[in-house]
Amino acid sequence: MRVSIMSENQSANQTANGGVPLMARVPGGGTPKMADWGLKSEAGRLRDVLLGPAETFHWMADNATYSSIVRDTLRKGYTFDKQAAMRQHREMVDAYQQAGVKVHFLPANENTPYQVYARDSSFMTPWGAVICQLANPRRRGEYAECLRFYLSNGIPIYDMVSAGNFEGGDCNIVTPDSVLIGYTGFRCEEEAAVQIGGWFKDEGWDVKYAPIDPFYVHIDLMVCMLNEKCAAVCLDTTEEDVVDWLKSKGIEIVPVSFKDTMTLGCNVMSLGDDRILSNAGSAGLNEKLRALGFHVYDPDISMFTRAGGGIHCMAQPLRRDAA
Repeated sequence: MRVSIMSENQSANQTANGGVPLMARVPGGGTPKMADWGLKSEAGRLRDVLLGPAETFHWMADNATYSSIVRDTLRKGYTFDKQAAMRQHREMVDAYQQAGVKVHFLPANENTPYQVYARDSSFMTPWGAVICQLANPRRRGEYAECLRFYLSNGIPIYDMVSAGNFEGGDCNIVTPDSVLIGYTGFRCEEEAAVQIGGWFKDEGWDVKYAPIDPFYVHIDLMVCMLNEKCAAVCLDTTEEDVVDWLKSKGIEIVPVSFKDTMTLGCNVMSLGDDRILSNAGSAGLNEKLRALGFHVYDPDISMFTRAGGGIHCMAQPLRRDAA
């Protein structure tokens, strides 16, 4: 009888919202991969990206509780400039478009100004989007705009995080069958990381957990894929077992200094085909990447990095070619 009830619930999920699943995940694994959306890694050619709206963005003072970068911004006395933020966001969008990426936007909501950091509230998998659970109570409403976007665009919801706080910057797909999952115990909790890791394991993936200090916020401040065989890594802060695991996957390490990491210098977006969207503040890494033959786009996004999020934090890849 219990099996019958579960089957009916799964069937209801599959047919809700005009046929777009609210839970596409098959318990125990074997979830069908999406045909029109999704990604196999963080390195394939980026075709579609989801960004947050800049028009509702402003700095939230209470976010200092959740970000060491914001605390540093407040100590140094920086102030928010709305016009500069809008201009910088447009330059970032232009860079994506110059690279041939179709840009989608989350709906604007005056009550969720940090929706601009589109990586936090959800993350994409080969089977659908995962809706996250944010730590900051002022940001928890961001899930609603994510659901509206995904369901209105026919993108299934793989599942929703329910075990605790988890934000998308701590889920890093490294190869088409392996994922690096970070957690600090604060913005991302171990219980939620293990829940998500269990889903990936059920699908047959190799999962590497990376517990980190809350000072470092998310794992994508320290590890970001550049192409299918290369990652930017802060060796000063990334544990040796994580570095060894990356190397075991055939990943070459491009070192980033601790100083650059704390100004979001490692938080970059692979566009595929050895093209990187970085930012002007990542001068050290940008120089290294150009020397290695990468084409680097580097708009100034200081109004956003000073609020705690970089290029990678601000973007959710929706569709990538196989690397």
